[in-house]
Amino acid sequence: MTKIKVTERVRNIEYAIRDVIVYAKHIAKTGKKIYYLNIGDPVAFDFDTPAHIKQALREAVESGENAYSPSEGLPELRQAIAQKEKRINNVNISAENVIVTTGISEGIQMVMAALIDVGDEILLPGPTYPPYISYAKFFGGKPITYETVEENGWQPNIDDLRKKISKKTRGIVIINPNNPCGALYEEKIVKQILNLAGEYDLPVLSDEIYDQIIYEKRFVSTAYLAKDVPVIGLNGFSKAHLMTGWRLGYLYFHDSNDELQELKQCIEKEARIRLCANTPVQKAAVTALNGPQDHVKELVGKLRQRRDLAWKRLNEIEGISCTKPEGAFYVFPRVSGTGFSDVEFAENLLKKAKVAVVPGSAFGSSGRGHVRCSYATSRDKIMEALNRIESFMSGKARAVFY
Repeated sequence: MTKIKVTERVRNIEYAIRDVIVYAKHIAKTGKKIYYLNIGDPVAFDFDTPAHIKQALREAVESGENAYSPSEGLPELRQAIAQKEKRINNVNISAENVIVTTGISEGIQMVMAALIDVGDEILLPGPTYPPYISYAKFFGGKPITYETVEENGWQPNIDDLRKKISKKTRGIVIINPNNPCGALYEEKIVKQILNLAGEYDLPVLSDEIYDQIIYEKRFVSTAYLAKDVPVIGLNGFSKAHLMTGWRLGYLYFHDSNDELQELKQCIEKEARIRLCANTPVQKAAVTALNGPQDHVKELVGKLRQRRDLAWKRLNEIEGISCTKPEGAFYVFPRVSGTGFSDVEFAENLLKKAKVAVVPGSAFGSSGRGHVRCSYATSRDKIMEALNRIESFMSGKARAVFY
């Protein structure tokens, strides 16, 4: 029988955040308990989707809101998103400049498909959220990372960013707060990135999925700071509204000079060929935005305590050092002092201590020598996972847990 040929673009897809789970499941089948710090999903642990949002979904289904909806999104949801951006981030956009997506990941795919041709380049913070790398490559482009400085809280290096801009550059990505570092970019830094984008006539893609998961400092949206620089905002409902498995996100276009109109029209075409996002979930999302918001404050309060715990304990372990995150729910400790590479550390930690983390190199070459740990899990599991990491380091590869 002839072997079916598959394309190179699919054969080369990697997503280490979830690839870790495949091996972890093999270990779990032996009866060993795995402590998962690899996935940023609070709902998988001791957080739950707010009751009023779940009730809104039930009511949508029962009342017959089960048909296809407009490809760009329900009008009432697009309006609620525009109002949320104004209320939370002081960003002025119209509902017509919002496109509802099946999670922020689909939004990344749509934007990359519309921006990137073969040989084009996209500038990403290093380290970066892996789908930006994967989708740039998928469409024949080249992801180029600009430096962020660990010793300066992972703030972007503007001089390095300028050096990376070329005639092939199609846009600059900002991920703020950052995944995997938890960095919150300073307002002056974001302004400098916008100035560079304006100088070179480039759009800025601003991923703000963690905009409400901020600790001591204040988040400032890129679009709020932009003057005449076009900004494509990416956001969603997974994190602040605890709707991870519901898969709903959105794009918006902040564009005072109509420079993004053709791009927007092409992304709308992409939205049409996949028909629409989930209709009843969109109805529930209106309630998520317009209903009570107490769950956000509660979420951030618990995560701050877990952040403090994880950051403090990791820095107490010999061979490991960790910059304090200011947003999101990840720590990105340096493990190069352990004698292992980041991949070796993650593999051995899973095999010996039954703790799953993500190698930093999964987030691009800038992440080498680090691992990403999520503290979205329960406090007790974080404590046990950290105890196991400490025991693993004290005994190195000789440590075995049952």
